[in-house]
Amino acid sequence: MLFNYEAVESASGTKRSGSIDAVNIDIAINSLQRRNLVVITIKEADEETSFFTRKISWFDRVSTKDVVILSRQLSTLFQAQVSALRVFRLLSGEVDNKKLGSILQIITDDIQGGSSISTALSKHPKVFSPFYINMVKSGEESGKLDEVFQYLADYLDREYDLVSKVRGALIYPAFVMVTFIVVMILMFTMVIPKISSIIIESGGDIPVYTQIILGISNFLVNYGFVLIAILVIVGFFVARYVRTTGGRIAYDQLKLSIPYISVLYRKLYLSRFSDNMNTMLVSGIPIVRALELTSNVIDNRVYQGIITVAAERVKGGKTLSESLSGYPKEIPGIVVQMIKVGEETGEVGSILKTVAKFYVREVETAVDATVSLIEPAMIVFLGGGVAILLASVLIPIYSIASAQ
Repeated sequence: MLFNYEAVESASGTKRSGSIDAVNIDIAINSLQRRNLVVITIKEADEETSFFTRKISWFDRVSTKDVVILSRQLSTLFQAQVSALRVFRLLSGEVDNKKLGSILQIITDDIQGGSSISTALSKHPKVFSPFYINMVKSGEESGKLDEVFQYLADYLDREYDLVSKVRGALIYPAFVMVTFIVVMILMFTMVIPKISSIIIESGGDIPVYTQIILGISNFLVNYGFVLIAILVIVGFFVARYVRTTGGRIAYDQLKLSIPYISVLYRKLYLSRFSDNMNTMLVSGIPIVRALELTSNVIDNRVYQGIITVAAERVKGGKTLSESLSGYPKEIPGIVVQMIKVGEETGEVGSILKTVAKFYVREVETAVDATVSLIEPAMIVFLGGGVAILLASVLIPIYSIASAQ
């Protein structure tokens, strides 16, 4: 929540004004007081801004890329033996993202007040995930904050690139399909009704396929708005259902059931699981805690359930490879065997790093292959749809012209 304030420096009496991001007004006042400021007025920024300004501020958020850059800067400064308080105070005034700068200023105030870095970060869950916070906590305990922030930057960078690649691969097909649907709707509602009157008035026999096209056209013209309303209502309830626990599980199971797409998702989740586990184990986080954190960031309820059960089995004394066995579709046997080899050699972390690299390459290859297949498939599909539509309309017209 953003607050605008006016204050006076207690030492010099200089007036200052600005904005501060905090959970509530009490925390905002405490943060300002820790900066040796005497608060004169403070109020929510939303109260003083227009609806349009509030909508624009919604886009002022902290992206994954911002956190990656911040992590690299933190790693460099901690490596240079700069104190934590000075590190965050320095970066709060240097970052380009104003919202992130405001958050870093609050973190600086919390550290100055005696909080640990991980505790200060945990007050901003929308920016720093539980995975990130626990990694920082392990760095504080081991005295390797510079290495931990470097690990985090590398991990988030890989995750960002992988997700961006998958999303980017879907933009072109989605754009083409939307364009095709819009063009077909315009054809059925504006062009075909005019041509259909010519065909019907000719009095000739109308082929079955042409009757189907004309029927679809008449339906869209007369009941198109009803169909749109039904689709909007259905979409609304489906979206609400997906937000529920049962709906999310069903949606995640669907993603793992669609032919070919399910293979891509499995490889994506396996790369994410291996990369997370490697990063945390190398940083000294216990394996049970690493599994619990990984289950929260893997973003699939099916895999989350498997990893949660695996964590309970490890608590009960079983090895990680034994705990992950029994799920041949979700966790292939080769992954279990590689983890088993890592357990025997004491190199589980490095084995998981190898697995993560393998599946990242597999995901990239699968995405590239999908894109290369989608383009010709869409050309054939779109060409076939247009050909059927034109043939259904032009053949009867050609027959009328020939009869005359």
